[in-house]
Amino acid sequence: MLGLRVFSDESSRMNLSLQDVSGNLLIISQFTLAADTQKGLRPSFSSAAPPEHAKLIYEYFVERAQFNYKKIAAGIFGANMQVSLCNDGPVTFVLES
Repeated sequence: MLGLRVFSDESSRMNLSLQDVSGNLLIISQFTLAADTQKGLRPSFSSAAPPEHAKLIYEYFVERAQFNYKKIAAGIFGANMQVSLCNDGPVTFVLES
């Protein structure tokens, strides 16, 4: 992920990685991404991992990211946070694997 070339170079091509641009990475847990909205008017989160398991995965991910890159900030797992961001784009990628 740190090497994914999604930042523009001098020719406006997506050719630079987070590391190339010396960018910062903010990691936050967001279980709402697992929402299923297929039935009814209330989202279901039954496909989300149980909190105790999800916390271990989150902490491992943060630890590995910090080992490989120093410009990382992480939110508190399970906390309600005020998160503000400014997207450069519109560009959004879903990374699944």
